[in-house]
Amino acid sequence: MKRMYNGLTIIMFLFILLAGCSTNEQNVKASKKVEITVSAAASLQDSLNEIKGLYEKQHSNIKINYNFGASGTLAQQISQGAPVDIFFSAAEDKFDQLVQKGIIEKADSMNLVGNSLVLVVPTKEKQTIHTLNDLSKVDKISIGTPEAVPAGMYAKESFEYLQLWEGLEKKVVYAKDVRQVLNYVETGNVDAGMVYKTDALTSKKIKIIATADEKTHTPIIYPIGMLKESSHLKETKQFYKYLQSDASMKVFKKYGFKGLN
Repeated sequence: MKRMYNGLTIIMFLFILLAGCSTNEQNVKASKKVEITVSAAASLQDSLNEIKGLYEKQHSNIKINYNFGASGTLAQQISQGAPVDIFFSAAEDKFDQLVQKGIIEKADSMNLVGNSLVLVVPTKEKQTIHTLNDLSKVDKISIGTPEAVPAGMYAKESFEYLQLWEGLEKKVVYAKDVRQVLNYVETGNVDAGMVYKTDALTSKKIKIIATADEKTHTPIIYPIGMLKESSHLKETKQFYKYLQSDASMKVFKKYGFKGLN
């Protein structure tokens, strides 16, 4: 009888031990956050960081990681196999390259927001420039490298349309992205710069002098899409949808972006 009692005690102990292990395993799985990586144009940094805070507050099991940079550079990284779930570009051509390669499914992509291109100068400098046509007066102007930075490509298109490029080309200081252009202007390293309106609105050290007429450059459209090889398709799709929501659009507009619908 005593042996039977001891045997039952051992069995019950093992059962409790196994149940405890199972519970711990479930708790570990529940506490492990799903990480979503978004490669996005540098000009989206402020708006996306605010959206991240809103989304993670509602989804405690999700962690959003951003990789900000020039759209061309980001597209190249993705083409070379960078582990990314969502690509948010500042130019359609860079984005379309990934669709054509089959990295992004056309059905899982869309044009989400728009932007404007503006001419900025340091706030403290005496104003001698009033329009883009006055740029002949400057010694140095900064734009993003046109081959990699969409804002730089749009700036060059505007200068060419206005027949200013030939006179400005030798005065241009190229930058790796729009934030670097902004920094060059803020610090007085250049006399002027071409950046997105959204970036210009984030700085008190610069002022907007003029806005490039939309007819002088390719439409500034920001496409977004999910990568086929996303490690967490369900969670990625949820965040992708959230970026299209009214709550997200309200944030984008707060930072100067334009809705396309």
